[in-house]
Amino acid sequence: MSSDPASVQSIEAWLAEARTQLEQGSDSARLDAELLLAHVLQQSRTWLYTWSDRPLSAEQQQAANALLAQRLAGEPVAYLLGERDFWSLNLNVNPSTLIPRADTETLVEWALELPLPANSRVLDLGTGTGAIALALASEQPSWQVSGVDFNADAVALAQSNAVRNQLARVSFMQSDWYSAVSGDFDLIVSNPPYIDEDDEHLAQGDVRFEPRSALVADNHGLSDLALIIDRAPGFLRANGWLLLEHGYQQADAVCELLRARGFTEVSNRRDLAGQPRISGGRWPQQVMG
Repeated sequence: MSSDPASVQSIEAWLAEARTQLEQGSDSARLDAELLLAHVLQQSRTWLYTWSDRPLSAEQQQAANALLAQRLAGEPVAYLLGERDFWSLNLNVNPSTLIPRADTETLVEWALELPLPANSRVLDLGTGTGAIALALASEQPSWQVSGVDFNADAVALAQSNAVRNQLARVSFMQSDWYSAVSGDFDLIVSNPPYIDEDDEHLAQGDVRFEPRSALVADNHGLSDLALIIDRAPGFLRANGWLLLEHGYQQADAVCELLRARGFTEVSNRRDLAGQPRISGGRWPQQVMG
């Protein structure tokens, strides 16, 4: 797209041309174009269509074209905008963490359906942006929610998101899984690394730009899931729950690990595409882990 002032486009024309270019490599070309231009103009996507015939200034068009070029090179929209909506929240994002995805809301929905005490203690392992922890806290103000991540930058990002969404009571700290965790919990949740290092999807789409340490795990993607399951009983109260996100092909393996460790009521939930994405179970008794 030209940034020549003589060829400045209307909002409608810029969106149409951007969408055409993005269709070659994005399955959300229209949305991507709208989000990029709305970000530049600091307006809503609805506003773009209300004022679709309004001309862009040369500076606005240049800024939009720069973002479009980065998106055409594969850079995730969330990183370009520095934010992503998740649940009812708007979260800061950066390349130190995974980009929150709508499929993970399935875990939040399941957690909110559980028959937990009003003052439950909840732990989010590998919290990243803080998305899961903050979503749960936003729906259950009486829960004591905390999140941990081994990455100090992720912890700082989660803390900023707690302030941004007026959920400052949620606590975050640096910890390699359970290493710095103390006490026991009514619910432990996690979206850990679960992709096999040889998975072809690592070379496709947004994941090319996301931190590999937050994506890949040994043992065909199961090593972190297995560790979390194995150690969870030492941090769960009687009748506490463990809910885990995993790959669509890992549900049987994760459910078997849960049953083998002694969890009951083991089952899974399907994501927006109908794939088994979240598995979990209840810890029936308090014994030493």
